[in-house]
Amino acid sequence: MEEKLLTNYKINIMNMKIKEQKLPKWFKGELYKKGAVVRNRFGGGEIELNNVELSMYDFVIGSSIVMEMSGGYKHTNVNELRKGLDWFRKNNPEAYMVLLD
Repeated sequence: MEEKLLTNYKINIMNMKIKEQKLPKWFKGELYKKGAVVRNRFGGGEIELNNVELSMYDFVIGSSIVMEMSGGYKHTNVNELRKGLDWFRKNNPEAYMVLLD
C-alpha cells in the first residue's frame, strides 16, 4: 500500500512538471511528442526526460556541437546555448546535473 502511494505521488509530480514546463519563445528546435531516457555522453549517468526536456536537451547538445565545430565562442548560437543551459537549471536541476554539468 505504501509503495503504491509513493508511485502515485511520483506520477502526480511528473504530471505537474510536464504541465508547468514550456519551451521559451526563443527556442528554435523541434518539440518532440515523446520523452526518453538519456545517458550522459561522458560520465554514463542517465535520467528520464519528458518531451519538453528532451527537445531542449537536443537543442543544447546540437548548439554545443555546432559551436565546437565553428571554433568556439565566436558562433552566434552561444547565447541560445547559454539560455538552454539556464532553462535546464531552472526546470530540471537534477537532469542538468546528470547530463549537462
